[in-house]
This record gives sequence, structure tokens and C-alpha cells, in this order.
Amino acid sequence: MLETILDFVARLLGSGLGNLAAYLAAHVLLCLLPAFYIAGAMTALIPKETVTRYLGRNTPKFISYPASAAAGFLLAVCSCTVIPLFAGIYKKGAGLGPAITFLFVAPAVNILALSYTGTVIGMDLALARLVLSIAFGIGVGVLMALIFRKEDIAHDQATDAMFAGQASMRRATLIFLLLLVALLVVGTFQIELLKHTYFSLEVPISGLDRLQERLFQLVPFDPTRGEEGVTAQGATLIGLLVLVALASWRGIENIFEGFNAWTWVSLGLVGLTLWVASLGMAPHAGGLTLNFTGKSLGVMLLILLLGWMLKTQLTEDETRDFLWESWRFVKQIFPLLVVGVFVVGMIREVIRPEWIESLAGSNTVFANFIGVVFGVFMYFPPLVEVPIAQMFLSLGMHRGPLLASLISDPELSLQSILITASIIGRLKAWVYVGWVALFSTLAGLLYGAWVDGAGLGRVILYLTGILALLVAALWLFNRRNARLPEKA
Repeated sequence: MLETILDFVARLLGSGLGNLAAYLAAHVLLCLLPAFYIAGAMTALIPKETVTRYLGRNTPKFISYPASAAAGFLLAVCSCTVIPLFAGIYKKGAGLGPAITFLFVAPAVNILALSYTGTVIGMDLALARLVLSIAFGIGVGVLMALIFRKEDIAHDQATDAMFAGQASMRRATLIFLLLLVALLVVGTFQIELLKHTYFSLEVPISGLDRLQERLFQLVPFDPTRGEEGVTAQGATLIGLLVLVALASWRGIENIFEGFNAWTWVSLGLVGLTLWVASLGMAPHAGGLTLNFTGKSLGVMLLILLLGWMLKTQLTEDETRDFLWESWRFVKQIFPLLVVGVFVVGMIREVIRPEWIESLAGSNTVFANFIGVVFGVFMYFPPLVEVPIAQMFLSLGMHRGPLLASLISDPELSLQSILITASIIGRLKAWVYVGWVALFSTLAGLLYGAWVDGAGLGRVILYLTGILALLVAALWLFNRRNARLPEKA
């Protein structure tokens, strides 16, 4: 009995550690690291007025909410990448509602995932995900802004005080921020220009192929369940991440006392890590083949331009504030991300896909809610979710609950909930979770009803009922909030 329990615990811990190792090796780099620096740059370099002009609490809703939805759609990032960006615009003065809309829409309507979904599963599901995510994302944002209107006023006043008198944004800082965004785009977009290998280089390093085989044994994985192994390149990147963390702790933690050698070492290691992540590495018995793709060449060029601008174009104050804000976001978000990914890995060992199929084989309220709950504990990286969704369809999962899962998966993954709570507070985070769960369930029901052959009139009736409830809720909260004091 004791041996069975110990074996089960060992499998749970092994699954958690394996999931964490694979995640760090495959998903932190080229998306999350640039996102941290973009968030830091937004907070340190962009004047508050630039953000609040389009996303502020007092901006007309017909401008702020479409603008936040459009920004989320155009960025095409995953949930782990969008959270630092959400934290950056929220701290800078964006209203809670538009910021929440951005948080909801960006990962849900990832343009890469949408196009892949349309190709593999069907364009009808991809279009339903796009339309319903944008509509319900705006709805969730509006409801959050109304429910927490008083706190939103206080947040607006706090950012006024924090960023009062800040000068307008210089052209150099704007170019620097755009280069950071370009680094994120080049590192994550899967287009032929970036994937094509332009030349290769053979490096006489032996033993990496055996190391990779050993890593696959240490971190076993099942691709059909969205699990990923750790390659020799991935192990190298994890080691570089540890060095980046140590150097940053020595060089940025006390940066207001002055720059030191560790400051520049940390930045150099970040650049090296991103470039290594962008390379194509193929270990073999004779050595190592380095494939220089459009992505690796683009990342190298952008790193060199960013390094030059950081050294020559940004002022000392701008550089210090930018590095400190980026490091602060790393300390706030990254530990929670690690915990969330580890826990998800353990839970994934327990949950079986067959259970989900048996519970979500029809288009019922319960089945769609199960699809939402499934998204909390079984987060899949962007694009990986598509073959997983196809697998569940083949097992008999209904397309309605499948859509509910695809919408909620990037929003309600355990790590996303933990990190969002650290940014806006537990109460707001759990209210947000409740609204997302409700709207994701409703989205699955509506789409599922259409798939099952419900007439257009019935689907419109369902949608009308939902809108009526939403309008009633808006009216009640507007009536309640009318008694609250306005900002002076």
C-alpha cells in the first residue's frame, strides 16, 4: 500500500517537474521574456496620457473597448505573454474595463491559433471563437468596470499621482518600444519567411544526441496529450535562464544605487538566451547542426539594435526605470507562473481525456461547463491546443463544449488566475473568472445549438435572452453606481 502511494506521488511530482521543464524550455523564451521588457518599457517610458487617451476610464466606451479588443487581436499572443502586457497598461492608467477586455481578447483570438483551427477543425468553429470572444470580451470588461467602478476611480487617481508631470514620449523611446514589439513578433510568428533555413553550420560537439535521448527518458512525454519533452537545446536554455536570473538579481535589484557590471552582464545573457532560443539545433552522432533561420537572423539583428539604442539613445534615467520595471514584473509574475505550470502538470497526470469525452459528449449546460473547467486544469500552449481539440472531437466530444474549452483555456488556466489575482487583487480576479466561465459556457451553448441544427430563430432567441440579462445587469449596476461620488 505504502509503495503504491509513494509511486503515485512520484508520478505526480515527475509529471509536474516534467511539465515545468518543458514549459520553460519551449515557451518562456521569444514570447514571455520580450513581453516582460515590453511591459517594463510601457510602464517606464510611455506617458500616462498616451494610454488613457484610448484606454482610460474616462475615454468614451465606443473608443476604449474596440481599441482594447483590436490591440488584443493584432498582438496575437498567448495567455502567459499577455499578462505582463496587461499589467503594464493597467499600471500605466488604463481603465479596468478596457484592460480586462484586452486580457480576454488577446489570447482567445490569437490569429495564428484561429487560422490553424480553421484549417484543422473547421472555419465555422474558428469564426465562432473570433466573434464570440470579441463580443463577450467587451461584455466582461464593461461588467468589471461597472462592478468595481469605485476602485477604478481610486486606481485612476493613483496613476495620476504616480505619473504626474511626466514628459511626452521621445522619438527614441518610441522606436525602442517598437523594436521590442518587433522582437516579440519575429520570435513568435510562424510564417515561411521566418521558418526558412538560409544556411547551416556544423559544430563538432559530440554527445549532445546522447544527452537528448537521456532527457527524453528523464522527462517522458505524450504528444497526444499536449505534453512536450525537453531537448538538449531546451536544457541549455533553462541553464541560461538561471544565469539570467542570478545576474539580474545582482545587477538590477539595487539598480537605483547605480549601474554595475552585473547589470550589463544580465542584459548580455538575455540577448544570448533569446538568440540561442531562435536557432534551429539538430544534435546527431557526428556533432551539432545549427540552422540559421529567418527567425534567428531577425532576432540577432533586433537584439543588436536594441543593445545599441539602450547604450546610446536612452538616457540613464530611462534605462534605469525601464530595467527596474521589467525586473519588477518578472519578480511579480514569474514565480506564480512556475507554481501554476507545476500544479497543472501534476493534475494532468490524474485527469484522463476519456473522462472529458464522457462528460462533454452533448451540448448541455453541464457539458459546456465541464469544457470550461477542463480549460482551467489542462492549459495547452498556442497551436498545441488545436491537435488536442481534434483528438477530443474524434473521441466524441461535442463541438459546443469544445468551443467553451477553447475560449476559456487561455483565460482561466491556473497560472493565469494566480497571476491576474496578484495584479488586480483576489476579489476582482475571481469575479473575472466567474464572468469568463459564464460567457464561455454560453458561447459553447450557442454554437452547439447551431451545430445541432437549431433554427436561426432559436439561436437568436438564446442570444436575445443573454443580451437582455446583460442589459438588466448594466442597468442595475449603473443605478447603484450613480450614487457613488465621481472623481473630483
